[in-house]
Amino acid sequence: MELKYLQTFGTIIEEGSFTKAAEKLHYTQSTITFQIGQLEQELSAKLFERVGRRMVLTKAGEQLCPYVKDVLTSVEQLRCFKNDLAEYKGVLKIGVGETLLCDRLPPILKRFHDCAPNTRLFLRSMNCYDIRNELLEGTLDLGVFYENVGGFGEHLTVFPFGSYPMALVASPEIKKEYPDFITPNQNIPLPLIINEPACVFRQIFEQYLQKKSIVLDHTIELWSIPTIKNLVKSSVGISYLPTFSVEKELRDGELEEIETELTEARISAVCGHHRKKWVSPAMELFIQLIQDHSR
Repeated sequence: MELKYLQTFGTIIEEGSFTKAAEKLHYTQSTITFQIGQLEQELSAKLFERVGRRMVLTKAGEQLCPYVKDVLTSVEQLRCFKNDLAEYKGVLKIGVGETLLCDRLPPILKRFHDCAPNTRLFLRSMNCYDIRNELLEGTLDLGVFYENVGGFGEHLTVFPFGSYPMALVASPEIKKEYPDFITPNQNIPLPLIINEPACVFRQIFEQYLQKKSIVLDHTIELWSIPTIKNLVKSSVGISYLPTFSVEKELRDGELEEIETELTEARISAVCGHHRKKWVSPAMELFIQLIQDHSR
């Protein structure tokens, strides 16, 4: 049985379609179809069937998936195996929450690059719920995210990466005009500038607003934390962010914290992987750097 046929099958599952698998593997569509045909012939089983315009797994295809994952994991272990494990090689796919990527991970990434220059590191700035889901599905090697998303039970192995306070921030001008976010039943003509609805700290603050019956004018959704901070500094609106992400601006007087009753609110970051995931030398190094930084 050709290993490349199994790799093609695994890539189709990972990417979700024949077309995307062909793009990733730099194959033509006909090559992908041929290789899957050969694999089906060797196994004497149909692995995909067409439903509408989509190719979906048959029952036999679903049963094959865990075996293919085991084989490809073993191949990756062989590729990484060296007498001197200091020579890290291979690919490492990591999903990271935006605030953590901007303000907590740079020194760790620099250290990792110094220790493992031959590792191909693929970083994605992602929503924490998506990181959790992709770790559970096995499409990410590691995730650095806020464990407040929950929902992973014993399926993930996680390592602490700090517990952080939150802050409602505004420009000095905005705070002077609207200093009160404690009195209930208010209509405050300001926008909230923050990440998309599934953002962990946005959910915390919106629940607080609902509880206090405080209504803001509207919400400006942005993905970039630096852009959010620049708009808040320019008095466009307010934001609710991890305090570490606005430390410099608070220290320099560009932003000020507005008091709320969320004095005990914290978010806890972790680095995690699927508990059944083979921990490659590169993964082990990254986790160790996370732990060292936390200490």
